[in-house]
Amino acid sequence: MIERFEIKSHDGPGRLGKYNGEKTPKLFFKDELNIAPSEGSAYNIDKEIANFNVKETLRLASENVDKCNAAVVQGSKYLNLRIECLKELEEIGYNIFIIANGDELLTNPRELVDVVVNLRKKAHPSSMLIFTFAEASFMPILTYMGIDGFLADASNYYSYLNVLQTPTKAYNLNDYKIYDGITQEELEKKNIECIEFVIREIQTHMDNSSLRNLVEERSTTSPQNTSTLKLLDKNYMDFLLEYSQLF
Repeated sequence: MIERFEIKSHDGPGRLGKYNGEKTPKLFFKDELNIAPSEGSAYNIDKEIANFNVKETLRLASENVDKCNAAVVQGSKYLNLRIECLKELEEIGYNIFIIANGDELLTNPRELVDVVVNLRKKAHPSSMLIFTFAEASFMPILTYMGIDGFLADASNYYSYLNVLQTPTKAYNLNDYKIYDGITQEELEKKNIECIEFVIREIQTHMDNSSLRNLVEERSTTSPQNTSTLKLLDKNYMDFLLEYSQLF
């Protein structure tokens, strides 16, 4: 089930586009995607197990291609398996891809950069990459690397952990009593409002060709964010320059 996605412009490798008439990058809710079943993998497992799970994911995706419009890129910590999974899913007929193990990748900046950049480089330009469990402060740099969307389920995930998302920081409310006594439902609402705001913020910066400014501003919000930008600049400057505007 191929969905219509058009790239309108770039801000660095980040892509401003349209998906079925809606502006991207965008927030995807459950009813917008029918994700093919996959064989989930833990992030840090043996390569033989990860390889088996990729093959099972491809089998399940192939069996469900007529009724699903998105598929999961498995491969655990093995970049070559991730790329293999993506390319074979494209051959099956998918053009919307969920990157598995997003929460683990956020705590491993080097692997995060390698996975996102290389998937973006290897994917067809019309293929969309969607990130799972993104913290709000990471959304600008993920977009800058080529992520086209984020799953709204992140708001439920972090509210379950009693974590409040803000554009610059994630607060564990067990330690920071910002909203003492808040219910999980109330916290989820605040988290969804936060990531909806950050999506609008990213889109507006891209409209003004200033996404890099936002990325640099947010890079100071956590050690992981700082490391991610430093590794991106150090290891993939050619990738960044390929899409950078000259003034």
